[in-house]
Order: sequence, then structure tokens, then C-alpha cells
Amino acid sequence: MDLLTLGQMLNTTLVFSTALIFAALGGIFSERSGVVNIGLEGLMMFGAFAAAVGGYYAQDAGYETMAPWIGVLCAMAVGMLGALIHAVASITFKADQTISGTVINFLAAGSTLYLVKLLFEGAGETPLIDGFSKYPIPVLSKIPVIGPGLFNNYPTTYLAIILVIVVYYLLFKTPFGLRLRAVGEHPSAADTLGVNVNRMRYVGVMLSGMFAGIGGATITLTTTGTFAHNTISGQGFIAIAAMIFGKWNPLGAFGAAVFFGFSQAIRNYVQLFGWSQSIPQEFIYMIPYVLTIIVLVSAVGRSSAPSALGQPYDPSKR
Repeated sequence: MDLLTLGQMLNTTLVFSTALIFAALGGIFSERSGVVNIGLEGLMMFGAFAAAVGGYYAQDAGYETMAPWIGVLCAMAVGMLGALIHAVASITFKADQTISGTVINFLAAGSTLYLVKLLFEGAGETPLIDGFSKYPIPVLSKIPVIGPGLFNNYPTTYLAIILVIVVYYLLFKTPFGLRLRAVGEHPSAADTLGVNVNRMRYVGVMLSGMFAGIGGATITLTTTGTFAHNTISGQGFIAIAAMIFGKWNPLGAFGAAVFFGFSQAIRNYVQLFGWSQSIPQEFIYMIPYVLTIIVLVSAVGRSSAPSALGQPYDPSKR
């Protein structure tokens, strides 16, 4: 493998990692507040759908240059709307959080496909749109290997990396982050100190919807150009694995997301080797999902979730 291919592989790794980073950050907000969010897959699906539809109509209206960003804004809004359903069910009505998240996944899968067919005359996918283009950073992008790999990426990739640092600072260096983590660890103690537990949990879940929505939009606007029923294909579940493997820490989740992104990139590049021709293509496409299972199994007993994760809070029982 030559240096050019290595640079391209690094670049592809970051492209595949970006959506996982956004979704994993969203999962951290929700689960740090004490609410399990199995629904990241569905929230990403909502975001991917909204970005494709919003971007298409913006492009059709003549806003070609702004269409991708309008798609991202639509994804954020629809992702938060989907997360609101999960929040109402699991926080206000104290429904089982795992079941509520699973419902979100089924709801997203069914409703988005139905709306695509409704809006686009029975088509199985949205029309192709012009998404983001890669933006090379001057000077840095000329560095051999790492230049094309790290500094010639989509705007969403740069945004994801910046947000990892911002979210880390927000969670561990600000009063907001302290309150959010407190309601996920010791909600009764937080309530005693005047923190509105349910309100903070609503904020956490809504932020998870926003970030997961951007993650879904990233796939539509940088990789596929359209939305179909298989656009997300388990990326939300891989993001959950990245969150757990990263120990509910933005920096750890970032590292795990890059690892999973690499596993998806290697799936593409392994086919360049002659020996891979004797391996059924289905086995090659299994690589990211098999690695996800292996990582989750290895994380059992090593990752400590927030103490009150999955436990509805009842102020009358504190």
C-alpha cells in the first residue's frame, strides 16, 4: 500500500467516523443525564431524511450554495422533535426507556419511508442532491500522507472534531455539565440542591436528538446524496457502541468512533487486494458490525455507566 493510498484511507476513515462522532456525542448528553437512548438509530434516520428533503427543496428554490446547511438545520429540528417523543415517554410518563427508544427506531423506519413515497410520487428514495464539498485547509493539506487525510475534509468533519472539544469542556468544566452529570448520577441529591432533574433530562435528550440528527444529515450530505430505507444501516447502534467503549466521555467516544470509521474504511480498501477476491463480499461488509460486537463484549465490566442511568426520577420518593 503506497503513501497516497494511506492518505486516502485516513481521509475515508474520517468521513465514515463523522456521523458516528455526532451521534455518540448526542448519546452522551442523554445518558449522562440518566436517560437510556437506544433510539439513536431512529434519530439519525430522521435527520438523514430531513436533510435530504430540506436540501432538495432548498436547492429547488435556488439556494444551491446554502442547501446543505439548510438540510443540516432541518435535520437538527426533526431530530429534536423525534427526541421529544422519547423524552415525554421516558421522563414525563416514566415508560421503560429501552422500549421507548426501540419505538423511536421503528417509528423512524416506517414514517420516513412513507413520507419519501408520499412526497416523491412513490419513489423509494429522495432525489439526488448536491451535498457538501471537501474543503482543503491551505498549507496543511499539502503535508504528505496526513495532509490529504486530515486536512482535506468535509465541513461537517471539521465541525465534529471541534464539537468533541466543546462538548468535553461543557460537560466537565461548566456548571451546566455538572448539573447534567449530577442528575444522571445522584438525581435525589441534585434535586435537594435545587436542580430540576426532569428539566435537565429533557435538555439532555433533546440535545441527543439534535446531534444524532446532524449525524444522519452528514451521511446524506457527504456520502449518499439521497435518503433511502437503508441509508443509516446500523450506524446509530455503532454510535452507541462508541459511546459505551468511550466510557461516556467525548474524547473516548471520539477515539472509538474513529476506530469504527476505520473498520468501515478498511472494508472498502481490502477489496483492492487480490486475495480478497476469494472472500464472499458479504463477509467483507460484515467487518464493522463484527468489530462492534467484539468491542462491546470486551467493554463488559470495564465501562461504568452513570449510576442512575435508566431509572425514572420520582421527586416524591427522594
